[in-house]
Amino acid sequence: MTSNEATAPVDEFVLDTPRLRGFIKSVQHIRGTTSGAEATIEAIRPYFVELLADHSWLPERYQEPAVEGGMGSGIGTWLLFRAGDGSLAFSSLVVPAGAQTPVHDHLAWGLVGLYRGEQAEDVFNRCDAGAIDGQATLVLSERRLLRPGELYDLLPATDIHRVQTVSSVTSVSLHLLANDNGCIWRHRFFPEEQRVVPFRSGYVNVECRE
Repeated sequence: MTSNEATAPVDEFVLDTPRLRGFIKSVQHIRGTTSGAEATIEAIRPYFVELLADHSWLPERYQEPAVEGGMGSGIGTWLLFRAGDGSLAFSSLVVPAGAQTPVHDHLAWGLVGLYRGEQAEDVFNRCDAGAIDGQATLVLSERRLLRPGELYDLLPATDIHRVQTVSSVTSVSLHLLANDNGCIWRHRFFPEEQRVVPFRSGYVNVECRE
């Protein structure tokens, strides 16, 4: 074993259950046997639908808001799994009733499913080329309502969004991203001000690897 192999980060199952391990195993197999983000997402979708329909595997602690969450408003991002090489992460996003996330991007393909509650999602298109640091022009392109069991894709054309809980109960959505989404630096947008700033949400329960 080389020194690099000995120190390389390993896959991290923060929530270690047979149900979650089986899901991640299926996802990793699909990633290794498909080409392109859209084909990968479509192949994963049936496994994600099954996971959303099963309400026995996600403990209550990962469905709780968190005042210390990096998105503010009591929103909690709970890491459930991340690959050692940072190429995949699975987490729960908990948004209290009436709260909404900042407008943000993800910088990777992803698949999001609603596990509990109801959400409204605003999807934005960026109209400028990003040539001026700190400036961004966004246009609202779509608004959709999501109920438990429903999923949506994250692709470059739909990568910028915000979500708001519109149910009387806290909403919980599950996020599968092709990066370590809570720990990479991405972007927070202020559409009314045509402004963008660096943004890292972090995870409530796990430190970022520096």
